[in-house]
Amino acid sequence: MTSARSVLVGVDIGCTTLGGGLVAPDGTVLSAVQAPTRPGSGTAVHTILGMVTDLAAEARTRGLALEAVGVGIPGLVDTERGMLLTSAGSVMADLHRVPLAERISAKTGVPTFVDNDVNAIALGQWTFGLGRGATSCIVLAIGSALGAGIILEGRLVRGKSGYAGELGHIPIDFDGPACPCGGQGCLSLYVGGQYLAAEARRRVAHEPSSLIALAGGEAAAITAETIFRGAAAGDGLACSMVDRACRALGAGLAVTVNGLNPEVVVVTGGVVKSLLPLQREILGRTAQYALADSLAGTTIHFVPGRKSQTVIGGAALVLYERARRTAGAAY
Repeated sequence: MTSARSVLVGVDIGCTTLGGGLVAPDGTVLSAVQAPTRPGSGTAVHTILGMVTDLAAEARTRGLALEAVGVGIPGLVDTERGMLLTSAGSVMADLHRVPLAERISAKTGVPTFVDNDVNAIALGQWTFGLGRGATSCIVLAIGSALGAGIILEGRLVRGKSGYAGELGHIPIDFDGPACPCGGQGCLSLYVGGQYLAAEARRRVAHEPSSLIALAGGEAAAITAETIFRGAAAGDGLACSMVDRACRALGAGLAVTVNGLNPEVVVVTGGVVKSLLPLQREILGRTAQYALADSLAGTTIHFVPGRKSQTVIGGAALVLYERARRTAGAAY
């Protein structure tokens, strides 16, 4: 009699959408589900526990042995206690200091690991994806804002207090606008979807632009995607914003290349779908600012983010944490 095949549950908690899936140890996604996260509603924890419980039940139905659960969540995470400490703008406040790993383990009966969402995505790319086989892999995830996951010499870099990877807060413009982090002119302000949309909504009130029409007649409906569509159509306001975004991202990539000298950089996230036609321009900007020899040794990929794939990061987190905790201080 053969034993049941093992499987992992990977969970990606976003500010708007919760993704989860059954993932084989080789990174194959066997099934994937989504649900609204609804942070601030008081129901987020219930939704997460419900999704994980349902996936565990599906594993049993399919004759699969659930080994562990890995969860990625935006914000500062205490990985040892498996809980979110803080999130940008407190958007995930109802999950702050909730013992998520403990709660999930109580529901499933298996170990649960929790980390920052971009750290998990970076582990997914390094373990199963475009960074596989590399000793160093950096992920820049551009969604509402920009976050990063850093793997150097085969180790995930979390930093002393868990803040490593906050490359979205590299100052691009010393005289730029204030950032919610307390800084000024941060990279996220120029490439993050929520910041692009908010700036465009402000500017269309006093600058000629087709963006309101593209958004269906409502300035409040303007999104980052609207801005990129407007730029492609020649709208002046949108073109200026997209040009600045390309320059800012090029500078951010150059900082990454110059400061970390990675083998692989993966640029992913929801905004990347709009950036794909602009890759050549962005990489041209990167070359203006990066050390030529370091850049020549770095492969840069642009990959649109999909929830069905980011759950792989949760599975990779499980594999990484089990190895790290087994190896102890030597890892």
